[in-house]
Amino acid sequence: MSGHADLSQLLAYWLGELDEPAEAELEQHYLGCSECSARLAETEGLADGVRRAFAGGLVHSVVTPAFADRLHAQGLRVREYRVPANGSVNCTVAPEDQVLLSRLEAPLRDVKRLDVIVDYAGGVRFEDVPFDAASGEVVVVPGVESVKRMPAHRQVMRLVAVDEASERVLGTYTFNHTPAFHPRPE
Repeated sequence: MSGHADLSQLLAYWLGELDEPAEAELEQHYLGCSECSARLAETEGLADGVRRAFAGGLVHSVVTPAFADRLHAQGLRVREYRVPANGSVNCTVAPEDQVLLSRLEAPLRDVKRLDVIVDYAGGVRFEDVPFDAASGEVVVVPGVESVKRMPAHRQVMRLVAVDEASERVLGTYTFNHTPAFHPRPE
């Protein structure tokens, strides 16, 4: 390996996404390079903080279907809703749920950049989100702890394909949220 490892290489290493030869080459380099060792330690610290925030249901994000599948494999209590393009779903979150997944089905072939627009409480736009075109779905992971505290409401999400010249809505997704029943303490 010539030069220092860049952030994308360190992240790929940390996530276990490098093939064996690339992993061995990077390990040999960073074990002898104090700068890369320090950057990897910073990356691991940041990732651990993000993992704790995510596991605590504090992070709203968009993830790949493969990442969502790993959440199930880790044994987390996952509540999941699959919504077709221009569809709706009645939904809730139970107190014991650790992760909430919204799987939005969409025609993603030939999409280069994808944004998610969430129309609730002032709205927010997530730009250039990760997606797997072959899967035909986008996985939104709302912060489950904040959703548990929400009153009954309707939330609308839109998937928007963006290119240099225009934007095109791929689908609108409506979530009719009802709070879970919480028994009163005796």
